[in-house]
Amino acid sequence: MTPPQTATATAHERTAELTALRAGILQGPGDKATAAQHARGKLTARERIDLLFDKGTFTEVEGFRRHRATGFGLEHKKPHTDGVVTGWGQVHGRTVFVYAHDFRIFGGALGEAHAQKIHKIMDMAEAAGAPIVGLCDGAGARIQEGVTALAGYGGIFRRNVRCSGVIPQISAVMGPCAGGAAYSPALTDFVFMVRGTSQMFITGPDVVQAVTGEEITQDGLGGADVHATTSGVAAFSHDDEESCLEDIRYLLSLLPSNNRELPPSVPSGDSPERRTDSLLDLVPADPNRSYDMRAVIEEIVDDGDYVEVHERWATNVLCCLARLDGQVVGIVANQPSSLAGVLDIHASEKAARFVQTCDAFSIPLVTLVDVPGFLPGVDQEHGGVIRHGAKLLYAYCNATVPRVQVILRKAYGGAYIVMDSRSIGADLSFAWPGNEIAVMGAEGAANVVFRREISASDDPEATRAQKIKEYQAELMHPYYAAERGLVDDVIDPGETRIRLITALEMLRAKHAPLPGRKHGNQPQ
Repeated sequence: MTPPQTATATAHERTAELTALRAGILQGPGDKATAAQHARGKLTARERIDLLFDKGTFTEVEGFRRHRATGFGLEHKKPHTDGVVTGWGQVHGRTVFVYAHDFRIFGGALGEAHAQKIHKIMDMAEAAGAPIVGLCDGAGARIQEGVTALAGYGGIFRRNVRCSGVIPQISAVMGPCAGGAAYSPALTDFVFMVRGTSQMFITGPDVVQAVTGEEITQDGLGGADVHATTSGVAAFSHDDEESCLEDIRYLLSLLPSNNRELPPSVPSGDSPERRTDSLLDLVPADPNRSYDMRAVIEEIVDDGDYVEVHERWATNVLCCLARLDGQVVGIVANQPSSLAGVLDIHASEKAARFVQTCDAFSIPLVTLVDVPGFLPGVDQEHGGVIRHGAKLLYAYCNATVPRVQVILRKAYGGAYIVMDSRSIGADLSFAWPGNEIAVMGAEGAANVVFRREISASDDPEATRAQKIKEYQAELMHPYYAAERGLVDDVIDPGETRIRLITALEMLRAKHAPLPGRKHGNQPQ
């Protein structure tokens, strides 16, 4: 039975008590802890939330939650929120869910109640069909709570996987993220990091030194620059939290709320009839001359505006989100200014992941091709370039969104096939007049096909030059692939933007169901 109420407080007094209690929760553990957080160069959880959401739209869930653990002094320290702020708000007028570790409370360490709050908000995001953003700033599992803390991570990982491809999941690492905690961001769609204040690693510098003898700092082991350039874990890296949160808002504006919706469109002030004649000068006719593919993308997309994913990792391929006539598109492009735009292990992984993400969220794909092949070398072969290249091949073949290929200059060998050729399911393939689509470059091909004639010639160099011209004229002229139906049209580069917009408009209602199966077995 509920004991009889003996308090005589009025409703007004109870409401005043609630107001005071809520104010204390919003303030957190006090000014000293907040000052210490700022001294580390970091914002508090609530300051981050204020920057993420449209002003005044955040609604908190379970702000009064406290842990119920005992032992090691925990029974005497039971702060509200238990070190994580959860809830939802609006980003550009659309609902987004969030959990934000509060480093001021238990160092943001995850305990049972802390984990249950995250589980609940992830379940709510899935049920509502809305993106979820994790603002990570925690010291890992709460050691005092033992295995229950580890089980809490398991619940998060399971939900990350269940929501994968269903709702966008974004992780912003804004402090330490070590041990098992690092696996949750790794399971999400996009990872953001902040230089100087965020680190991710499975085993810290002390453990590394004890096991291997190597001495390294936390930033050197798992800082933002390491994960943005070397490991590929971080899709985005920033100098400060403010710019990081602003870019998360921008990324969310390009993503649908869930896999049942199309990405949000916006009115475009950039005419769909705008010609791109400057491309004739931006891209050299000589297939061996370098150029920056970013300039091509800027010319094609609305207002030259795009966001590049993994900008500093595997730089020989570009993966971008942009708009064409107000509609979101994903762009995969070879980058001739980096390793001549070849495909290698990392580039294949990067592009495959991006293709899969776009396909999961109904974002059409545009592939800009200028590729000399796969990178040769013992390291590449022993590192599994076959296996990793197959990931990109699998991703494209499995994608059911509208897919348009544009061949700017060269497209040689297996790399041509892998870069979304017609033969693996591209809906449309366009080529510029200077395109070269072949098994390999003319010089290499002539050396193979006419090897005996060249070696038997009185003037091998002259014969080689003649055979190169013959091969180019016979098998590498710009209309060879179009004559055989492998290219749908050879187009004026100045019409590239116009043709892409027209093609994607036609393909907007594309429906291409996959065979019934539990799931495919993609290359590892």
